[in-house]
Amino acid sequence: MNLNQLKIFYYTAKCGKLSMAAEELRITQPAVTKGIQRFQKYYDIKFFNLFGKKLVLTDAGEVLYEIAEKIFELESQAEESIRDFQQRQTGHICVDASEAFGTYYLPPTIIAFSKMYPKIRLSVNIMRTENVVANTASLNCDLGFISYPVNHKKVIVKKIMEDTLLLITPPNHPLAKKGSCEAKDLENQLLVTHEKGSATYNITEAYLKKNNITVQNSLELSSNETIKRVVSDGAGIALISNKIAKKDVEAGRVASVPLSDPLKREFYMVHHKDKYISETLQSLIDMLGDWMTSYSEGS
Repeated sequence: MNLNQLKIFYYTAKCGKLSMAAEELRITQPAVTKGIQRFQKYYDIKFFNLFGKKLVLTDAGEVLYEIAEKIFELESQAEESIRDFQQRQTGHICVDASEAFGTYYLPPTIIAFSKMYPKIRLSVNIMRTENVVANTASLNCDLGFISYPVNHKKVIVKKIMEDTLLLITPPNHPLAKKGSCEAKDLENQLLVTHEKGSATYNITEAYLKKNNITVQNSLELSSNETIKRVVSDGAGIALISNKIAKKDVEAGRVASVPLSDPLKREFYMVHHKDKYISETLQSLIDMLGDWMTSYSEGS
């Protein structure tokens, strides 16, 4: 099989457009068209149907695409392993993380890793959990951290830590004087929530439903920093992770009240099931594990 033609087929199928495939392969669009034509002619099988400007895989194309995807993922892994032996103490590690983990839990490890491996370029991208999983599955990142478990045939998911959810209130709020808060204390309160679909939102909704509590949803926000700010300004109360609330509680911007029935939220590490784990990437994972152990023991 001509691997160059297979690669043209693969990227055309992956991108869905000849122009995008040409851009990925850094060749001209006519070269992509000619490569597809030759490939189909050689095997006397049609791998694509053209509907207007849209390319759609035939049944034969679908089967071939799954095989080609595995071949080029293996090619990527081979290149990674070779680069690791070539570079050892240099290179690039790309990490994708959900907003909470990437902003509040990952920085201590990033700082320590950068000091230990100054020649390694470490990039961290903050995004939604579903995007982290998609990038991990397509090998567009080396490691991912997400806020809830997922099922994906190409991704290994491992629970790495959990944290406690606290109730945060304005400093002068009546609940701030309580040593702990029961579910009934939330009845009819103005509750600032995380965005729908987020881990904290789902935990909060389940807690309220379980205890048959009705609240007034004043605001729904996607940023933890914004949630803390509006609570500090008196717009309501919120359930938020201990680590995320800590600095604002210590600074007196908000008050924290533990729940009598503690709620936990979890975080997970993900990587491609066939991902080559280099020495430096393993070092990052080990350092993160050490930090999480110390955080757990100290909390």
